[in-house]
Amino acid sequence: MASSEKKTVVPQSLIAEESVKKVLETDKGSDVLLKSWKVVDFTKPGDNYTCFVTSVEVKFSKGNGEDCEVTYIVKLNAQRKMEGFPDMTPFLFTKEGKFYEQLVPVLNEALTAAGQKPLRFPRCFLVLLEEGKEQIYFEDLRARGFKMFDRRKGMSKDHCALVLAELARLHGASYLLRKKFLEGRPAAEKYDFLAQDFFNFFPKAEDLFLPMLESNVDTGIMMLEKVGGYEKAIEWLKPFKLEIGNVFSTGMQSERYSTICHGDCWNNNILFKYDDEGRPVDLMLVDLQMCREVSLACDLNYFLYTSVTGDVRRPNIDHFMSIYHSTYKGVLEAGGLPMYFNQEELLEEFRGKNKTGLVFALGLIPALLMEPDEVPELSDRDLDELMQELRMITLSKLKTHPLCKPRYLSIFDEFMETGLIS
Repeated sequence: MASSEKKTVVPQSLIAEESVKKVLETDKGSDVLLKSWKVVDFTKPGDNYTCFVTSVEVKFSKGNGEDCEVTYIVKLNAQRKMEGFPDMTPFLFTKEGKFYEQLVPVLNEALTAAGQKPLRFPRCFLVLLEEGKEQIYFEDLRARGFKMFDRRKGMSKDHCALVLAELARLHGASYLLRKKFLEGRPAAEKYDFLAQDFFNFFPKAEDLFLPMLESNVDTGIMMLEKVGGYEKAIEWLKPFKLEIGNVFSTGMQSERYSTICHGDCWNNNILFKYDDEGRPVDLMLVDLQMCREVSLACDLNYFLYTSVTGDVRRPNIDHFMSIYHSTYKGVLEAGGLPMYFNQEELLEEFRGKNKTGLVFALGLIPALLMEPDEVPELSDRDLDELMQELRMITLSKLKTHPLCKPRYLSIFDEFMETGLIS
């Protein structure tokens, strides 16, 4: 190999014994002896897009000589060279790492002081943010019975109830933090990473990501043209494409309803635990790489329009808003604060942010419906070429995937029914 060529770095090679030992001691105590460890991959294509996730199986002994084993989940810089990824990756890891190191403790302090349970996030043991070698170590939630929901399916009413209640707890904890610990100031003033998004985290970010969002709108238009009968929606989408940048950034803001949001709450970033009858009984929120301080309705729109089919979402909107509102209210009242909006006002804010839901849905529905063997390789790809490939996969599923039409069409049907598209 010529000396000028750069050797490809495998993400798993970033894991070092020193880091594994530090994680083990943080988790189990300083009187443990690391005996051996190995990397064991377990994810499939389509499970993760902006990073590489693997596991480390560790054998160790306690101070009393007892031999034990434990597994940790590791999120790694995926070492992708595709346009934008080298700039984007440090930004994403910094957001998530700081969320766990700086925000989770104070949010949980605000909740526990009010007699509430801590937020449902995995334990985070180590955050390493050296550029190009970013990595974050978590507990293995599989050991506690949590597993990923099949992204190709829409979530049930019971799944949605759990997710919306936990989002309400996160948002409610954010409000308690702001009022009781930050003197009423926005959290982003102290935790500046909450103010960053895909359009402002490096100088040419908007130039890179705006065309991607616009391309997703074009794909939506082509989908509706192939289906037929959606001329009104097509004509509405054309000018929508021109304003999509404002919808993604300033359109997400709302002074009254501003909270710390998950920012990326869809199928892949929620793990569930089930009872013996297969009913979801608990959940964990993961992947905080897009956390930000925006309207609470952005999280609701993101989740309900990417991860829920129309036949579950549309008839249950009032029920879902009720679950969210009552949970949020419960958090505030437990903390000695009055509730400051009613359910009707919540629904109005949700509808007012429906365009953000559409932005996320247009971008993620293609990823939701792909089989593992269809997921495009992301390393060293031309971005325009990748977007074209995703478009062709999406359009091809009009005939082959039973959920493709319902996922797309139910959104436009709903927006025409509510008057957003007129």
